[in-house]
Amino acid sequence: MKKVAVILSGSGVYDGSELQEAIVTLLSLDRAGVQAVCFAPNIEQHHVINHLTGEEDSAASRNVLVEAARINRGDVQDLANCVVEEFDGVVVVGGFGVAKNLSDFAINGAQSTVDSTTLFALKEFSKLSRPALYMCIAPALLPCVYGKGVELTIGNDPATIEAIEAMGGIHIERDVEGIVVDETRQVISTPAYMLAQSISQAATGIENGVTQLVKMMA
Repeated sequence: MKKVAVILSGSGVYDGSELQEAIVTLLSLDRAGVQAVCFAPNIEQHHVINHLTGEEDSAASRNVLVEAARINRGDVQDLANCVVEEFDGVVVVGGFGVAKNLSDFAINGAQSTVDSTTLFALKEFSKLSRPALYMCIAPALLPCVYGKGVELTIGNDPATIEAIEAMGGIHIERDVEGIVVDETRQVISTPAYMLAQSISQAATGIENGVTQLVKMMA
């Protein structure tokens, strides 16, 4: 059975992983006969958002690894302990946690950096040419992981595209169901909730991405 590392960034779209994207990803991998193992870095969140009101709770603090455990029934591991050689591929789920916890892209845009534990793991996957799927805002990490010239999509948001291209990424517009495949780097990307208006729309693109990932792992 093929095995894929699924990297999460907390729990909740505004300060962690986008839950619907995470669940669709895990379901799609399971249906494809792939074992998914969830990981998250053991770091504090950038901040905590009240998802009912959309407001920041400045008095609260949460741990990314602890919060990510909510998504997969407690079955999540510290990303620092990920043995990349044991996996056939990797998926990075979207949500603002990617741009706030796994990196500071939401704050610093084109001058952003990636959390050191996350960057090390993702670079190891790239060095071993393991196929990778990045969704939603997660493709913003790709220039830091693969360097200039990596082909990707986040949909069609002009400001995000401008920042990614300033970092050296090559952006290709896709609709919500579409994917971009950088064959040279073995990287797939799909817009998911950067464009989706419903879970079914997000699911179609994610499922297409998972299908391509499984094909590339074979």
